[in-house]
Amino acid sequence: MVVMPREFWVSPIGAGIGLLATNWISVYFLGESNPWFIAPMGASAVLLFAAPASPLAQPWSIIGGNLIAATVAVVCQLYFGPTGTVASIAAALAIGIMMRCRCLHPPSGAVALTAVMGGPAITELGFRFIFAPVLLNSIVLLGVALLFNGFLKRNYPHRPVLTPSVNVPVHITHADVMTALRQQKEYLDIDEGDIESILHAAEGLAQKRQQQ
Repeated sequence: MVVMPREFWVSPIGAGIGLLATNWISVYFLGESNPWFIAPMGASAVLLFAAPASPLAQPWSIIGGNLIAATVAVVCQLYFGPTGTVASIAAALAIGIMMRCRCLHPPSGAVALTAVMGGPAITELGFRFIFAPVLLNSIVLLGVALLFNGFLKRNYPHRPVLTPSVNVPVHITHADVMTALRQQKEYLDIDEGDIESILHAAEGLAQKRQQQ
């Protein structure tokens, strides 16, 4: 894992700003700083501000993932009650739908558990919980992430930056991979060993294609 020195202080600042905003929304709608809901937002903040290049941190992931998780869990809670079994089933269903919709967001699993087991304040909201605070909090946190990452000139929402290909045989070394990672504008959520493995596999496939 390669983390640039700047990231050690800018990422926590961004996460803190985003969480302060979402905490205010939770206080406004729930009457208190609800730890059951702040927990998933804290996990989302790690992705949006510390690993913004991750597919799990993209705008559709947080908005779609949290909406799906909240909707599924609220329905389960209203029909079957606030039990651990219902919470487990709701989270499992939400994960399956998120994967199908290509908006997998790990903190959304905590959103599902919150909707079922969050207590009377959340239960009383019913379907309103989906829109406020879940959707509103997600939009606010995403908005802060877009502004903050944009100010830092990070590539967010993340789009792969392709470099010109070289038409001569080359062998990519570990040093090449590490240098390329250090040249990136943000932390990439992938291990350098995995990158090397993928590149070497691609080299082998390219060689086989050229020999045919």
